[in-house]
Amino acid sequence: MTGAEASAQARSPRFQGKVAIVTGGAMGIGREFAEILAAEGAKVLITDVTDPEPFKAADSIQFERADVRSYDDAQRVTKLAVDTLGGLHILFNNAGTPGRLPRPPAIDLSLEEWDETVDINLRGTFLWTKAALPYLIDNGGGAIVNNASMLGIVGLPDSAAYCSSKGGVVQLTKGLALELIPHGIRVNAIAASFIDTKMFNDWLDLQEDPDKARREAMAKLPIGRLGTAEEVAHAAAYLASDDASFVVGHTLFVCGGYLAQ
Repeated sequence: MTGAEASAQARSPRFQGKVAIVTGGAMGIGREFAEILAAEGAKVLITDVTDPEPFKAADSIQFERADVRSYDDAQRVTKLAVDTLGGLHILFNNAGTPGRLPRPPAIDLSLEEWDETVDINLRGTFLWTKAALPYLIDNGGGAIVNNASMLGIVGLPDSAAYCSSKGGVVQLTKGLALELIPHGIRVNAIAASFIDTKMFNDWLDLQEDPDKARREAMAKLPIGRLGTAEEVAHAAAYLASDDASFVVGHTLFVCGGYLAQ
């Protein structure tokens, strides 16, 4: 039994009758989030630029190819979710990019690379939120969860575009939270550290000694290990649920203690 299935059996479904959109849902955190919500009663529409592997909860998860940089795609997919699944209650702005790896210093960072990172991580978060808002407002409320990063809180050399884009997500979350709470829409974010996902392992593969780089990353985390996509997804699911009904404008650190240092 998976963690998602065990959680669903332990209590009444938190997401029964809810409809969610997950950007970047083909793998990693987005995929785990979709599985958790579906296991607890939601209908989920995921988007990505690559096709996903089959889902465990295949009957409850629908895939639509889309690019988060496209407002036309955001409007099209949002309307599709409402028309085919019966509404919209949750948006998880998960899609993101680390930028070119290894990341270059600012002096070597091209304008095209800057634009791509900011367009996907920050502008994409805004575009899909904007597309979802009319439906969430019509519903009388809902929840938006944004995937930020610990590098939206602290800096890292050679990461100007990434840090800026994720810091922007943190501040966008706060601004939108205050603007939208009168409509019953809660906006929050998660900020993860080193998570054992494809993105992290792609970075490891570029290191001279990947095993050493993994050990060094783990040593920076007080918890002493990498996080899992499922652990981050459970934190995002909490923010999307009514369990977090009094949580507004918060960035939840899912970082194994990194940001407590």
